[in-house]
This record gives sequence, C-alpha cells and structure tokens, in this order.
Amino acid sequence: MVREIQAKVLLSHVKQPDDWFGLKYNMNLYRGCQHRCIYCDSRSACYQIEDFDREILVKANAIELLRKELASKRVKGTIGTGSMNDPYMPLEADLNLTGRALGVIAEFGFPVHVMTKSDLVLRDLDTLCQINQAYAAVSFTITTADDELGRKLEPGAAVVSDRFRAMKVLSDHGIHTGVTMMPILPFIEDNEENVRQIVEQAHVHGASYIIPWFGMSLRDRQRAYYYHKLDALFPGLRERYEQAFGDRYSCPSPNAHRLAQQFDQLCEEHDIAAHLEPYRGVTARQMRLL
Repeated sequence: MVREIQAKVLLSHVKQPDDWFGLKYNMNLYRGCQHRCIYCDSRSACYQIEDFDREILVKANAIELLRKELASKRVKGTIGTGSMNDPYMPLEADLNLTGRALGVIAEFGFPVHVMTKSDLVLRDLDTLCQINQAYAAVSFTITTADDELGRKLEPGAAVVSDRFRAMKVLSDHGIHTGVTMMPILPFIEDNEENVRQIVEQAHVHGASYIIPWFGMSLRDRQRAYYYHKLDALFPGLRERYEQAFGDRYSCPSPNAHRLAQQFDQLCEEHDIAAHLEPYRGVTARQMRLL
C-alpha cells in the first residue's frame, strides 16, 4: 500500500565527522521500502515504522520542502539518500521523486551521495553528471556477487549483476562510484570466495572504492524478522546465530579479521580505496570556472 504524508523537515544534519559516507545532510523521501531485504535494520522498533515492507509512505511535499531548505543553507555539504530506504525502489519508476529531488539539488549546486541497490539510478544519469560539477557519488550495496543468493536475501531489489552493470555506466561517465559491502551476513556471506568475487567484480565495473563491514546488526523487530526468514531459507542456521550472538546488537563475523586482511590485499592489488573520498568544497576546476 502506498500512502502520501506531509513532512515537516526533509534534510537532517548528520553527526560530524561522518567518516563512512561523507555526509553533512541526510534525505529520506520515503518511509518504508519495497526491496524486502531480510536483514534490514530499518525494521527496528526505534525507527517507528510499523509495516516497513507493505506500507510505503511518500513525502508528498518533499520537493517544495527541499527547495525551501536548500535556499536557507549557508554551508554546502554532501546530501545523502538511501540510509532508511532505497531511493530507487520500484515505486520510484512511476513517481520520480528521487529524480525530481536530484534536479533541485543540481539547481542549488549541492554535492550528493546516493546509496542504492537498483540500476534505476541510471535514469538520472544526466542530472548526476550535472551535480558532479561539484561532487556526485553513487554507492551500490552489494553483499554477495551471486545473483541467486541475492534474490533470496534482497527479493525486491535489482539483481547484483544489474547493479554492477549500472556501476560501469556511472564510472564511465565520471561519477564517483563504488560498493557499500555491508552487511556481510555471518555463516552466509562471510567467506573468502564471496569477498574475492565482490572485489574483483567491483574492479571490472569501475569501482573506485569499497566500504566494508564484516558483520551485521540485530535488534528487536529486525531480529525477529531475520530469524523468521532464516527458518524459511536456511533451516537450522538460526540456532547458530542464537549461540554465537545471543541478544547482542553487533554481530561481527567470526571470520572478520581474516576477511579484512584478504580484503585489504585485494583492494591494494586492484587499486581500490577502502573508503569513499568525500566532498571537500570547491575544487580547483570549479575555481577556474568562476
């Protein structure tokens, strides 16, 4: 079900410094998500989204609000989108809310970091190229290089191979693009072959960075939903989680140290950074254009 709501504030300030994603502002145009990723932390009770997968709330006044808020900002900083839901979920194909928001961001000359699991982002390639006169980054969340496993874990999202192909197009157009390799699910994805395939495919498709996390979070409603899906998709695996992590929020892979060492070596071999180079203000090229 899709329902429109009126938002009071669109851009929230991100606690500084943001060493992971380089954001100053965060923007969520929707509440809820159609991708139905079995591990999503946004199901947690603290976010107060009751029916995360089935009811999508659309911020109907988002574009008007965004224009008003950007006009009042004295400091230009990177606007992130994709933290609480995917800005390119299937609904976006019809509503074009993210596309319209990017148009406003381009108009005001703000930098942007888009995080997504969809190749639908390519529809806004021209706008992203315009934003990239300041700074534009697109990170694709990729936790497995295997399409079949991806369909189980992220049933509503674009298959992984389509994300990689979109990454190559963006990279070829000069957009900063890479991978958010998180979460890496314990006992499912935390093996050397999976990490190797992700890094190598990222290299082939033009990624300049990969942001890793070898583990996952689990709390309240998120844990209940995830365990329900484990029982259906990976019978017997729930018990391993309960024994390994109990009720803990942070659930690092038992192989995290070994995988991190392998990851660092692979990134060095392929000249891929293990972090995103953030927006640092007006560039020398921009200064010449002023």
